[in-house]
Amino acid sequence: MSAPRDAGSSGEVPASAPTPPAAGDDPPGTGRVLAVVALSLFSTSLFMRAIDPVIPQIAAGFQMDVRTVALLSTAYALPYALAQPVLGSLGDTVGKVRILKICLALSIMAGFLGAVAPDFSVLFGSRVLVGMVSGGIFPIALAIGGDLVPVHKRQIAFSRLLAAAMLGNVLGSPLAGVIADTVGWRGVFALVASFAVVALVAVQIGFRGLVTDVRTRFSLATVAAGYRTVFRNPLAKICFSAVFLEGAFLHGLFPFVAALLAARGEERAAIAGVVIAGFAIGGFLYSGLISWLLRWFGEGGLMRGGGALMGLGVAAVTLGHAWPFEFMIFVVIGLGFYSLHGVIQIYVTELAPTARGTAVALHGCSFFLGQAVGPVLYRGGFDHLGVAATSATAGVVLLATGLVCAAWLRRPARPEPRTGRTG
Repeated sequence: MSAPRDAGSSGEVPASAPTPPAAGDDPPGTGRVLAVVALSLFSTSLFMRAIDPVIPQIAAGFQMDVRTVALLSTAYALPYALAQPVLGSLGDTVGKVRILKICLALSIMAGFLGAVAPDFSVLFGSRVLVGMVSGGIFPIALAIGGDLVPVHKRQIAFSRLLAAAMLGNVLGSPLAGVIADTVGWRGVFALVASFAVVALVAVQIGFRGLVTDVRTRFSLATVAAGYRTVFRNPLAKICFSAVFLEGAFLHGLFPFVAALLAARGEERAAIAGVVIAGFAIGGFLYSGLISWLLRWFGEGGLMRGGGALMGLGVAAVTLGHAWPFEFMIFVVIGLGFYSLHGVIQIYVTELAPTARGTAVALHGCSFFLGQAVGPVLYRGGFDHLGVAATSATAGVVLLATGLVCAAWLRRPARPEPRTGRTG
């Protein structure tokens, strides 16, 4: 299959192509709205990682096996992935801001319910609920940003939003550990719920007069029409397949990092945490360098380079280096991931501007389903092919993903209408 011609090289623009840059200034108050969106992403990202360090405390409190209590992570991740397409479609029909507020309110309720849970079943249910509504907060918040920021500025703006989400991921585990050691695991659930309260208040105040919902009457026909609009764009299959492969062949490796280090004699869990944290540091590096990277390499260079850095990094992780070198490899992997993923994310917001929430939600669902499949693929590969062959294969897949995206995702040259509204 050959790559398509750059739409910008001819006088015609494919109807299915993403919408290009718009001229002019941002709508008034865009900076304030994006700050509120960033706070919403930060608060929901705290929910994601805060449970990890307190699982032993919860197991001791309920006198249960640690492996059973560890299912609380699955109770969050699977609903998070599966709820995104549903909530994204609701945002496109009944209003993104409305759904964002409802999701934040439900996450508050679920957080405080977890803090006072009398038994494990209630705690498990609260975790399922917060996973579902968090799966709505992330894509809808990004879609609101996509509605307000013209496409040629979206790469930089979204890098800042992703930095807020990364900060929540990075701080979630250590902050939860400190709180749990001080007041117990229930305090962790109360803390993350309190952050959601702050985010909800910020949305209520910060969006006032700046972001208005464009609502339509909800019907299954309208939802189905939104999905058809998204998948009518042939670039949808490129974007969604690419992030699925990222989730499977990159993030699928993460659960095995501690075991790989232990096999080399480094059994300290803290060291495994430091190594994996290098990935987030690579993300922050991307956020700080994005203006320069775009200027020098462009979107195509970011996608090719991102795939190459991920592929080489994943292949190198299993070669038996000392942990400081592994840490640096994960910094490089993080820079590569966000370089590719960030560009894909921009194209996702332009797959169907009238169904942007649906498109972003399908993007997130594909990504997290990849993360669910990835550990299974890696385990089977390690058992049957060996560690080195499996990681090399994953590296080739990630490299190819970047090259294919760079070949197919092209920016046309058609003005994008902006209203300053979202819906």
